[in-house]
Amino acid sequence: MTKLFQSIDLYCQKHELIPPQSIIILGLSGGPDSTLLAHYLSLKQKTGDIKLIAAHLDHEWRANSQNDVEFCRNQTQLLGVELIAAKASELSFKPKFNGSKEDLGRLLRRHFFEEVRKQKGANLIALAHQMQDQQETFFIRMIRGSSLAGLTAMRPRQGHYVRPLLETNRSDIIAYLDNNQIPYLIDPSNESDLYLRNRIRNKVLPMLRTIDNRFDQNFARTLAQLKETDQLLEEITFTTLSSISFKDGNAVGIKIKEFNLLAPVIKKRVIIMWLIHEQVPFTPSDHFLNEIIHFLEKPTGKTHQIALTWSLKKKNSVAKIININL
Repeated sequence: MTKLFQSIDLYCQKHELIPPQSIIILGLSGGPDSTLLAHYLSLKQKTGDIKLIAAHLDHEWRANSQNDVEFCRNQTQLLGVELIAAKASELSFKPKFNGSKEDLGRLLRRHFFEEVRKQKGANLIALAHQMQDQQETFFIRMIRGSSLAGLTAMRPRQGHYVRPLLETNRSDIIAYLDNNQIPYLIDPSNESDLYLRNRIRNKVLPMLRTIDNRFDQNFARTLAQLKETDQLLEEITFTTLSSISFKDGNAVGIKIKEFNLLAPVIKKRVIIMWLIHEQVPFTPSDHFLNEIIHFLEKPTGKTHQIALTWSLKKKNSVAKIININL
């Protein structure tokens, strides 16, 4: 095994990303990152450690996008890996366009990958995000005014999703593929400054490395420290929610007086954890969270709608989340 694959192995072992006998769906675009991950995971399949299935979604945004499908089909055949491909227009899922083509593509891919995972009874979905993707995501979220949890960016594992390359440098990926004469696709849109991620990739990050050549390692160290802090706050939030909550059948309510004594940062985290526990669909934002805090702080008002069919209800110094359709 090469030095690069050994380092990926160590990262996967450290975070327990690839349990033995897993069935893994790989999001394969044909680009260098997912191509490398396909080669790495195909070795795991050859040794009998896992079963690998590649999934490619044709967004149909380019006239020649079918060529990408054929490229992925040829490469997976060489690796002995099953490929499932689909077109975005064939999906039943039609997300609302929010102005970001990148966000739209991500939503479509996630839906497609989940469908393939369920179809194949897979445990995991492997994504090929690497170190520079992590950096780009950090700055995108910083520009958009993200919370600490948002700034900690992508995690090695989130639910069914695993990212084995998250500490792998893009330059090492390209060097490996080129040295081993492994072909890969280059998305022409990566050079366009129309997209925020590309502007960060092509302008901001190179400038930071020019300013200080220790940027990559220092960034990784800072991000690790932020993640430690976020994890501690998450543990405090769990303990706090447990101490101010009560059971009402299968639901969880909170004691308003105790909630109002909390520090603002913990209030927001408690609300998020509470809503997630109650399976309320929501998009976290300062405006959304502050509205809920204001509702819980003021003595007036008995109900506050928080989603299409969900409301908060105050009664006898406690608050409960109510699904108005039930």
